[in-house]
Amino acid sequence: MTASERPVILLAAGGTGGHLFPAESLAGELTACGVTIHLATDHRGMAYGGAFPAVARHEISAATPSGKSPRALLKALVILARGTVQSYQLVRTLKPVAVIGFGGYPSVPPMIGALLNGIPTFIHEQNGVMGRANRFVARFVKAIATGFEHPKGLTKALAAKSHYVGNPIRPLVREAMHVPYPSLEPQGAFHILITGGSQGARVMSTVVPEAIALLPADLKARLRITHQARGDDLETARRLYQAAGVDADIRAFFDDLPMRIAHAHLVIGRAGASTIAELAAIGRPSILVPLPGSLDQDQAANAESLAQRGAATVMPQKDFTPQALADRLSQAIAAPDQLTDSSRAAKSAGIADAAARFAMLIGDEIGLNFSSGLTS
Repeated sequence: MTASERPVILLAAGGTGGHLFPAESLAGELTACGVTIHLATDHRGMAYGGAFPAVARHEISAATPSGKSPRALLKALVILARGTVQSYQLVRTLKPVAVIGFGGYPSVPPMIGALLNGIPTFIHEQNGVMGRANRFVARFVKAIATGFEHPKGLTKALAAKSHYVGNPIRPLVREAMHVPYPSLEPQGAFHILITGGSQGARVMSTVVPEAIALLPADLKARLRITHQARGDDLETARRLYQAAGVDADIRAFFDDLPMRIAHAHLVIGRAGASTIAELAAIGRPSILVPLPGSLDQDQAANAESLAQRGAATVMPQKDFTPQALADRLSQAIAAPDQLTDSSRAAKSAGIADAAARFAMLIGDEIGLNFSSGLTS
């Protein structure tokens, strides 16, 4: 099959890791099936690393409508209208066989552009609660793929065309999932990984080192800390860990984060969909602090999916204090058998072939056979 004969699929995703990571995974699967992939995203997605397997990335004007003020809302709607015109023209030029949205408002204009051109559309909802952008276009799409088995916020009509495929994971995660849970030796090193998700979380850079400072000296001596912090918070975290008397590897970005998750005995983090999917695939116990203040409370629903299995402890941010966390850490370190059980429980929730399942769903719906090229 020549390049000109390959079917084209346009992926549309907001410019955060939570949207781009599953899109990247699906792109890899579809590329292996002989599909030419294009990505439509916003300026943040355009700055995303060069690993995304697309022949081209297209920047689309996008904004998030909010109720802060009528003027701000009008401005956002004008920007989205501009993005819709750009997307309509892009779809007419590319002539894709399908357009797939991964949520976030930057995905909305390409989805509308596809609908106006009569192109089949699909969405993937990563979270346990359907997001507003996906809800806006869901009634018009051919099928909905979900990362969780029973996401909240679906009407009967939407549930009827929903398919549970799981959250696609990156190749780096598929490598890390083969690493067994590290052994826990009495008085041996205890590895903790702290991450605030792709956009960071300031609270992690203050509460965690302050909690560790409260631990007894013998426990602190065992700790090996890996902490992914926002760039603005790096110095604060370094200063607090130094005051606690604990060495920590603190960086704004770890390009091998999945493997670092695999080598951790415990992970402390937010509860974004990608984080949950990676913890489950790799199988690591966690303390999860869902992002507060979200209208959809999607991270709370995500975290609960692991907590119900005994794979995670959920701490609302209002309860995420240094003393409360220090108590949880002391309990966890003192109960290695429970950590091992939690690791198994997390692993039982993982879906390694989610991208392949989604690719097959797309192929079935548009009449193309992708099964022979799938790599998951």
